[in-house]
Amino acid sequence: MVKNRTVDWALAEYMAFGSLLKEGIHIRLSGQDVERGTFSHRHHVLHDQNVDKRTCIPMNHLWPNQAPYTVCNSSLSEYGVLGFELGFAMASPNALVLWEAQFGDFHNTAQCIIDQFICPGQAKWVRQNGIVLLLPHGMEGMGPEHSSARPERFLQMCNDDPDVFPKLDDFDVRQLYDCNWIVVNCSTPANFFHVLRRQILLPFRKPLIIFTPKSLLRHPEARSSFDDMLPGTHFLRVIPDGGPAAQSPEQVKRVLFCTGKVYYDLTRERKAQQMEADVAITRVEQLSPFPFDLLQREAQKYPAAELVWCQEEHKNQGYYDYVKPRLRTTINRAKPVW
Repeated sequence: MVKNRTVDWALAEYMAFGSLLKEGIHIRLSGQDVERGTFSHRHHVLHDQNVDKRTCIPMNHLWPNQAPYTVCNSSLSEYGVLGFELGFAMASPNALVLWEAQFGDFHNTAQCIIDQFICPGQAKWVRQNGIVLLLPHGMEGMGPEHSSARPERFLQMCNDDPDVFPKLDDFDVRQLYDCNWIVVNCSTPANFFHVLRRQILLPFRKPLIIFTPKSLLRHPEARSSFDDMLPGTHFLRVIPDGGPAAQSPEQVKRVLFCTGKVYYDLTRERKAQQMEADVAITRVEQLSPFPFDLLQREAQKYPAAELVWCQEEHKNQGYYDYVKPRLRTTINRAKPVW
């Protein structure tokens, strides 16, 4: 990977944390199996095979004057642990505090913390909080109880208006400042790297909900170049199509909007059916606050195309009910969104 200058998901996370530690920002990650990672992808704690309970956290030995990295496996009480981490983030606003569910649907036993404190915290108690929830999400197996992080619940609790097209001056930062929380589903390691760094480098605090991948952790196409993580690069709220469809936009018959892992399923099928010039695929990486400005640009780029939202979740789950009215507002209701 170093030779090819590429990173996978776990390394992008490691580099985000390492770069912030170098800048003096304390990072705290807790949850079930976070030291190893549920999917054995993280390995942030090394264990001595000969001496019992002797461990090493390499991330605490990167730089001479770095900030500390705290990583700790928690008990199976999501309600208690998430409540504690929320308090930690409130008491330490300059630390990046992350709670990871073993699988995304495990946040359901901490639902009262999310509903009562994280979602409306600023509106109720005039206190900002920068806690990050990492929720592994995707319909690719692990059984019926280990699939959905219920994105529809988080999106239903976003405070933006689906029917009003906002003023676009200083838009991307103003949106973040006005929202009650940020909801993202990244499709590339570089974007995951950037959203973690952006979270603590913003001059204000908002909770961040990240639907993290399972199969993408080792997917050969889910790789990013070092070039996407250098100074001058940033988090991409939307990733437009970069292939043949974008070269001749007037010929495109359909634009597929999607988020997260399903993008790789779609590109594989599009290639197999030789439809790369007919179908454009646009990735919506930040779902809320909704990227009205960038999606307006995308819709205008393909004047003859029908607009479709694609997701692997059931129609009454996932992102569709959140995205559809906002996309219709973006195009001034000129077309249906299928």
